[in-house]
Amino acid sequence: MGTYINTGNAGFQSARNGEYVDKSELIAIVNATLYTERRFTCVTRCRRFGKSLAAKMLNAYYDRSCDSRSLFADLRIAQDPSFEKYLNQFYVIYLDMTAFVTRFHDDSILEHIDSELIEDIHTAIPDVPVREDDDLMKYLIRVNAAINQQFFFIIDEWDAICREFAPGSATMNSYVSWLRRMFKGSDGVKIFAGVYMTGILPVKKYKTESALNNFIEYSMIDPGEMAPLFGFTKTEVMTLADKYGFDLDELEKWYDGYQIGGECSMFNPNSVMQALRRKWCSSYWAATGAYEAVANYIKMNFDGLKDDVVFLLSGGRVKVNTTKFQNDVSIIQSRDDVLTVLIHLGYLSYDRTRRVCYIPNWEVAGELTNAVEDTGWKHVVKALEQSERLLQATLEGDEEAVARGVDAAHDEHTSILSYNDENSLACVLSIAYYYAKNDYIMHRELASDKGFADIVLIPRKNVDSPAIVLELKYDKDADSAISQIRRKQYPAKISDYTDNLLLVGINYDRQQKKHECHIERV
Repeated sequence: MGTYINTGNAGFQSARNGEYVDKSELIAIVNATLYTERRFTCVTRCRRFGKSLAAKMLNAYYDRSCDSRSLFADLRIAQDPSFEKYLNQFYVIYLDMTAFVTRFHDDSILEHIDSELIEDIHTAIPDVPVREDDDLMKYLIRVNAAINQQFFFIIDEWDAICREFAPGSATMNSYVSWLRRMFKGSDGVKIFAGVYMTGILPVKKYKTESALNNFIEYSMIDPGEMAPLFGFTKTEVMTLADKYGFDLDELEKWYDGYQIGGECSMFNPNSVMQALRRKWCSSYWAATGAYEAVANYIKMNFDGLKDDVVFLLSGGRVKVNTTKFQNDVSIIQSRDDVLTVLIHLGYLSYDRTRRVCYIPNWEVAGELTNAVEDTGWKHVVKALEQSERLLQATLEGDEEAVARGVDAAHDEHTSILSYNDENSLACVLSIAYYYAKNDYIMHRELASDKGFADIVLIPRKNVDSPAIVLELKYDKDADSAISQIRRKQYPAKISDYTDNLLLVGINYDRQQKKHECHIERV
């Protein structure tokens, strides 16, 4: 068993020994690309979304040095027509870039990659001698000619070098040249039956073109048919929740919310499994290691970014142009670049139909809030603190305090939107009641039998607090807002709370530039 070639199936065996969610359809997709112009595949996802496990699965399936049939016999891939054709048929080279980045911090890293891989391949195929002037590609060309077999090459965390070394540095330029030499030219087609790379970022763009434009890329923004194969679908999480006797609503609240391509409900798989094993939902996101970078991106505060972040934290969705980003975290030139980076890192989800981004779930919202608190944005941190006091005042029925709290939110966030109608007031209130999301699910314009309630807060499971219905008025009065709630009747979703319910009417007087509030407890 080699270090980089013929590494066997132990990695995937370990996964199968535990709780494994079947993602083996990936193999059929990759099989369909072998020996074709589409043989070069790059899948990018945020950390802890199953990239490395998928790479280990492919290694176990293709590696000729082991017999992996039993590992796949009960998985969906075993029913695919291509399963038998390529099972354990290739010399597989498996390269984890993070293993080199952690050991080598200077320009010698690529020399070490070449020399260590050449030595390992020579050990596995000793009949082809190593020459003094060999680099990895030159040696593979001679090995291929000698054994008349092509390789399958897997690179896990291909962009680890990009995150470690500065753009324009000798190492970065050498790495791009190394990738192009390995995979871009005609030699790559002759040597490799298939290539599979994973990473966080898609391949870097130079002007408008990828440095490796022969790769078929599947990203958080454009995942193609790979959408359901990284992360857990809702159906998969429902099965796990039932098996472990876990509250599905809690898992949804904490870890759902990613829209990846056509999959509208994707969960963070690492966090779900951590919660199931520990029997407790919490934030496991901090272990991903990207927190400090997120704070730095937010600190850049390009035009409008601060307001966007506040609006996102309130549950809003923000337009973003993802096409200009050069897939390089060191080249950030606009608020769109920052938002696009946050999408790739998993701190935001992306709705490609509407071209908007949003915070996917409670776990990520908490980590993003922590990042904001470290940015020095004092007015944003102040707004978050005021939000907590506003909810408490609402629950206590303190009408004057609520009116003052909404006044403060209005003054703080007038730059976000023009404040001239009930919808504008609703947007500001969504921000003002941000803290409520700890205990409540917020609904904007929730339908009742006779119209819509502007904002409805439904207590989360195991939260002993009243439901809250907010009706908003502009240049009228708070009492009429309460009357309108009663005339419309309550939304069906709060039928279980009719004996524990707060009706909150809020009006904005344009001349006085003040809010008034009336609260009734049902």
